[in-house]
Amino acid sequence: MKILLIPRPGFGHVFTSRTLLLLIFCLWAPIQVVGQAKNATVSTPTPIGRTGNATVSSSRPRVVNIGALFTYNSAIGRSAKPAILAAVDDVNKDSSILKGTKLNVIFHDTNCSAFMGTVESLQLIEKDVVAAIGPQSSGISHVISHVVNELQVPLISFGSTDPTLSALQYPYFVRTTQSDYFQMYAIADLVEHYGWREVIAIFVDDDNGRNGISVLGDALAKKRAKISYKAAFTPKASNAEINDLLVGVNLMESRVYVVHVNPDTGLTIFSVAKSLGMMGSSYVWIATDWLPTFLDSFQAPDPDTMNLLQGVVALRHHTPDSDLKKQFTSRWEKLQNDSSASFNSYALYAYDSIWLAARALDVFLNEGGNLSFSIDPKLRDTNRSALNLASLHIFNGGPQYLRTILGMNFTGLSGRIQFDYDKNLVNPAYDVLNIGGTGSRRVGYWTNHSGLSIVAPEIVYTKPPNTSASNQQLYSIIWPGETINTPRGWVFPNNGKPLRIAVPNRVSYKAFVVKDKDPPGVKGFCIDVFEAAIKLLPYPVPRTYVLFGDGKRNPEFNEIVYQVAENKYDAAVGDITITTNRTKIVDFTQPYTESGLVVVAPVKVEKSYPWAFLKPFTLSMWFVTAGFFLFVGAVVWILEHRMNHEFRGENTVSTLGRFVLIIWLFVVLIINSSYTASLTSILTVQQLTSRIEGIDSLISSNDPIGIQEGSFAWKYVVNELNIAESRLVKLKNQEAYGEALRLGPKAGGVAAIVDELPYIELFMSSTNCQYRTVGQEFTKNGWGFAFQRDSPLAVDLSTAILQLSENGDLQKLRNKWLPTQECSMQINDEDANRLSLTSFWGLFLISGIACFIALTIFFCRICCQFQKFVPDGDREDDIEEIEPVNASSRRTIRSTSFKDFKNFVDKKEAEIKQKLKKKHSDTKQQASPSSDVQPNTVH
Repeated sequence: MKILLIPRPGFGHVFTSRTLLLLIFCLWAPIQVVGQAKNATVSTPTPIGRTGNATVSSSRPRVVNIGALFTYNSAIGRSAKPAILAAVDDVNKDSSILKGTKLNVIFHDTNCSAFMGTVESLQLIEKDVVAAIGPQSSGISHVISHVVNELQVPLISFGSTDPTLSALQYPYFVRTTQSDYFQMYAIADLVEHYGWREVIAIFVDDDNGRNGISVLGDALAKKRAKISYKAAFTPKASNAEINDLLVGVNLMESRVYVVHVNPDTGLTIFSVAKSLGMMGSSYVWIATDWLPTFLDSFQAPDPDTMNLLQGVVALRHHTPDSDLKKQFTSRWEKLQNDSSASFNSYALYAYDSIWLAARALDVFLNEGGNLSFSIDPKLRDTNRSALNLASLHIFNGGPQYLRTILGMNFTGLSGRIQFDYDKNLVNPAYDVLNIGGTGSRRVGYWTNHSGLSIVAPEIVYTKPPNTSASNQQLYSIIWPGETINTPRGWVFPNNGKPLRIAVPNRVSYKAFVVKDKDPPGVKGFCIDVFEAAIKLLPYPVPRTYVLFGDGKRNPEFNEIVYQVAENKYDAAVGDITITTNRTKIVDFTQPYTESGLVVVAPVKVEKSYPWAFLKPFTLSMWFVTAGFFLFVGAVVWILEHRMNHEFRGENTVSTLGRFVLIIWLFVVLIINSSYTASLTSILTVQQLTSRIEGIDSLISSNDPIGIQEGSFAWKYVVNELNIAESRLVKLKNQEAYGEALRLGPKAGGVAAIVDELPYIELFMSSTNCQYRTVGQEFTKNGWGFAFQRDSPLAVDLSTAILQLSENGDLQKLRNKWLPTQECSMQINDEDANRLSLTSFWGLFLISGIACFIALTIFFCRICCQFQKFVPDGDREDDIEEIEPVNASSRRTIRSTSFKDFKNFVDKKEAEIKQKLKKKHSDTKQQASPSSDVQPNTVH
């Protein structure tokens, strides 16, 4: 009977791991027959006593077992084994740690096999180890993690980099190397730094490969990039299979390849790529840490091998150049057992893993930790089978020991050993390497703190984080083909399929795009711009133009864009407006011409008439100006007539009069200049025949509005301006434009037309400027070429369009297809040119205040003179002197009235001053005693 196992989505490696584990338990036969007893006896070199169902240490043990699980004959294993042996030896020699307890390591070889690796790990745990160092394979780590979770044995891995192993599902898995989670984000930062949008992932289809590439996809998505294709192959793929894979990859657009494979088999990728010519210029190869690990495993890499890797960019785990690291590397030749083994970063992680287990064990024992093992009830052999399940024991002190491990904080060969909340090492960092010549050179670093940098991570982590684009720096890279110019990252796919380009089949404004009998089947301004931009690209672009529309009416441009988004066309070329809704589904190039919606209305030339000179001022302005002329004249007369003997208005003598006149002349100068300018504008400007002055007045009216057939303006005025569709009239061509405007809204036409500026310019030019735009452009748009989302061709063509604009070719094409007649685009209505009192009341206020101040000073001075001239008690004689009268008409002081003051004011200033001077001298004479008078004599 066949059993069909269908894994459910979401289970993935969990389902596979448990199935494999169950199979192993079913096939795992005991090495020796163990009697059925309740008390399990564990044969270990540690002096452990037995109590009940568990073996318990009576004191600090003499020997503690730690397992080591990895593939001996591998790039990582050849470096890890001597490092582990050295670490164990150093720990046992150090009297400050594990006092009286010897650390014993038990090695097991996984033989590069997931099945054998799992069996070996079970045999290792059978020996009651308190911790297992390894494995290096992420696939084996997934399976064995379920075992250690059950038996509470910490699994300290120096080589498993699968990001999903940090999940809560594996509490006893501890990683002393960096997770591929950070490496994939480093690659995403590299892709963003060089402006690439798509990459192709080449990876081994196992747990480590799939999960790492999955994280890469998430990281690229945050940078607005993506994996365009995932090229996966089996772990034991042949050269022929890899060749077929790369041939298919080479037919695609992207030229940025991320290679995430195993150190021992990854070189085959580059060997096949070299034979296919994929290691030349325009290609980008980014390798994960497997490549530096492979190269570091040899003291002197083969020149043929290095020749395959020229220009490759690779990431390597960063380890600081500390004194501890230098001392360790200096004794490396004495440590290695295999002459072919060489030093790489995994040797440091393996060495630190032993020290992490030892230091944590020392703390664990000092805190009274319990080194005891008990039988797992779930594995008890109740059915008396031959399986030796009872030999697997639970480490009772496992939870406490695990907490101790995760709480450690010390400096090892690889740097700081401390874990964060997710059980990842703190301060992750990578070296960015550029393979070239006979080795590699470091062009920068990557940290989770500040991204790409040329500053060492040890310094970067002491500063505030800064991931801004301006802070991302790397030294120059020599790319494949020995070029320092950053590759574009994509080429037109070499698969024989030309671009299918949709072109609107217009029935109006054919100067922009129109069907043509000659190849390529279309012509016009838009086509010429596109063809000129294509010629500037450094690669050929096969293309075929496909007319969109029936040729009887203008097509719906929204439908053209939607067809491109639906992959029915590769691009759309024509007078296509870049709008917000369209940019959500396609990518546009740089605009090749500006556009915007405007309102066009009919105009006429205003005829002149005899009273046109009155137009510049409103009625109130004329009245106020005339009134101020009279008022200022009166003020000047009042101020001048007492001082100016020959005052006829030609000359002013008084200071106050001059002051008032200067202010008034300033006001008159401004009014005169404004009047002249306004009259000139009114007599020369063309005036509207309708009351439409712009989009606002058009919205507020109920008149019909003309819209070009197929234009986005229809939906815009309905959705954005809330204009009723019943007011909109579709117009097919320029002739329909002119006829609708000529008829007007009362005769079945339209009051105005709303359309894009390029169409309106061409329309007005063809009608000899009989119509004009009113108001301002109320949208700012542009025309561009539409491509499918994330198309690199849109970016390259944008650069080409900018080149056309800078070198003047774009303007030449515009002059060729769109000859326009100069028309005054803006219209000012009559009322706008008229000057009202509102614009000048400030000037009149200044003039009025000046007159008021002058009059106030004048009358204050008159009053003072009047008081001096007619003092109390003597006003009658003074009045007689000023104006002699007969005796019968003499008045007393009480009869003095306003008429006296008026007569006084009417006197000339010189006469008043002479009288005051005479009166002053008479007063002095009367005050002095006469010399002829003799004093009285007293007898």
